Amino acid sequence: MSGFYLLLLFAAAVLEASGDALVRTGLHSTLLVKRAEFLFLGGIVLFSYGVVVNLPSWDFGRLLGVYVAMFFFVAQLINYFAFGQKPSVPIIVGGALIISGGLIISFWRT
Repeated sequence: MSGFYLLLLFAAAVLEASGDALVRTGLHSTLLVKRAEFLFLGGIVLFSYGVVVNLPSWDFGRLLGVYVAMFFFVAQLINYFAFGQKPSVPIIVGGALIISGGLIISFWRT
């Protein structure tokens, strides 16, 4: 998988995880105006993710294997920096398996 595709997948992962974080923030906001703003922004960001991840014509099965690893990594960063939640040991161990699987799918040549 080329560097450009990996960069595109990383951008999509950032968009999806950020959009999810915006929606989550909106759902838990107590002010109606803030709730609406976060939900609206989250919807726009998630739509953007859908466009970015589907622009190239690539093998969708291989794409998802690599993408899941990137999404996991980005989601953990956002969870830590935006919500202040450190990953637990099971998340770190499971995440290492997810990321190693993504590396295998990405770089194993048949």
